[in-house]
Amino acid sequence: MIRVRFAPSPTGYLHIGGARTFIFNWLFARRSGGTMVLRIDDTDVERNTQASLDSIFDGLRWLDLPWDEEYRQSDRVELHHQMAEAIFKKGFAYRDFTPASTADEEASRESGPWLFNAGMRELSEEESDRRAAAGEPFVLRYKVPRETRAEVVVNDLVYGAVTKATSDIEDFALLRSTGVPTYHMASCADDADLKITHILRGQEHLANTFKHILIFEALGFQLPQFAHLPLLLAPDGSKLSKRKHGPVVSVTTYAEAGFLPHGFVNFVCLRGWSPKDDREVMKRQDLIDSFSLEGIHHSNAMVNFTDEDPFDPKAVWLNAEHIKQTPVEELATRLVPFAAAAGLPADLGKMQRVAPLIRERIKLLRDVTRVADFFFLEDLAPYDPAELIPQKGDAAMAKRALGSGRAILAEAEFTHAALDAALRAGASELKIKTGQMFQPIRVAVCGRKEAPPLFETLEVLGRETCLKRIGRAIELLS
Repeated sequence: MIRVRFAPSPTGYLHIGGARTFIFNWLFARRSGGTMVLRIDDTDVERNTQASLDSIFDGLRWLDLPWDEEYRQSDRVELHHQMAEAIFKKGFAYRDFTPASTADEEASRESGPWLFNAGMRELSEEESDRRAAAGEPFVLRYKVPRETRAEVVVNDLVYGAVTKATSDIEDFALLRSTGVPTYHMASCADDADLKITHILRGQEHLANTFKHILIFEALGFQLPQFAHLPLLLAPDGSKLSKRKHGPVVSVTTYAEAGFLPHGFVNFVCLRGWSPKDDREVMKRQDLIDSFSLEGIHHSNAMVNFTDEDPFDPKAVWLNAEHIKQTPVEELATRLVPFAAAAGLPADLGKMQRVAPLIRERIKLLRDVTRVADFFFLEDLAPYDPAELIPQKGDAAMAKRALGSGRAILAEAEFTHAALDAALRAGASELKIKTGQMFQPIRVAVCGRKEAPPLFETLEVLGRETCLKRIGRAIELLS
C-alpha cells in the first residue's frame, strides 16, 4: 500500500507552498487508496513555537482534507538514536570530537567546500571509544564513501535521474554534540519506521535527498520513491518566502479573506500541476480522479500578487466559481461569521434567504459585507439622493415613482410574482418605463444602484423595512 507523509516544522505559519505539498500528497494517497500521514517535525526545540504549531493545524483543518495517521517527531527521539547507533556500529558513521564542529558543516574554506575534519574520519575505534567514555562531546557524522562510490543518484518521479558526486557531499551530522538528532537522521528514521513508500516534497529538498539515500541504504531499508515539486515563485521571480513576502504566503491570509477551502485547494493544485484535459474549475473528486505525478510540471510556478492586492487574480476567479456552485445552506453558514465580524446582525435563517441573491455577485466570502450589508442594517448608510433619480428622469419623476411604489408595497402580496406584476402595473399607470420605476425603489431600499434582483430583494427585506426606507427616500427628495 502507498504511504505518504507531510512533515511540517512548527517554526512559522502554514506556507502556501507547504499547503500545496500537503495537498499533492493527500491527492496522491486518495487516488491510489493509500494512507496520508501527518508528522510534526518538532525536534528543533529552539525554533519551535506553540503559535506556529497552532497555525499549522488551523491551516490544515481549514483545508478540510483529513489525514489518516498523526505523529510527533519529538515522541520518537529514542528511535532516532537507535537507528543512528545502528549506522555507527555498521561502520557507516564516526565520532567527530572537533570543537564546535557542527558549525563547520556550513563553512567554506579557501580550498573549497568543507567535507570533513582531518584526523577525525580515520580516528581509531579504540581512541574514539576512549574519548567518548571520558565524556568528551562529539558529533556523529555519516562517513560518505568517496573512495568507493563516485556518485549518488536520485531517480526522481518528476525530474528523472539526478546525480551528485560523492566528492561534493560533506560528512553530514546524524547526531549533534548535544545528542539531538539532526533533521537528516530524524526524518529518515521516521520515514523508514513508518514505512513511507513515496516522499513528495519541494524541490528545495532535492539537495538533502542524496544524503537521505545514503542513510536509508546504511539502515538497510528499501528506498522510498521521491518526487520533488517545482517551486512557487513571487512575481519578481524570487522564491515565495515567509521572511521576504510576509503574510501574503500564509494560508491563514486566504482563510481570513474569505476563500472557500476548496477554492484555495483548486488554485494551489494548478500552481505546478495540470490535468490532462486542462480543466481549471475542479471539484474535490475531480482532483482525486485526475491527479497523477505525470501531471506535475518541471518548471516553477508563479503566484501573482501586488502590494495592493495580495491574491492572484486566478485564485479569486476560481473561488468565485466555487462560490456559485456551493449549496445555499453551506454558503450561508460560511457567510454568517464574515457578516458578524463586520458588525452586521446576521442570523443563519436570513442569510439562507440572502445567499442565493448574492452568490453570483461575490468573489470572496468577505464580500458579503459590501454586497449585502443593507439586508441586515436597521438604517441605511447615507447615500447621494441624486442616485434616486432615474435615467432620463428628474426628481419629480423619482418622487412620483416612490410614492406609487410605497402605495403598491403597502398592499401587495410580498412574493416575487405579485411584486413584479404590481410594480410593472404602477409604472404603466405613471406612463414611465419600468426601469424608471424600479431604480428609485432599488436605491431607496438598498442605498445603491447596483444590487441583487429587485423583487427578490424586496421579498427578503419585508414590507415594513421597504416602506420605512422608501419614506426616508421621499424625504430626501423633498
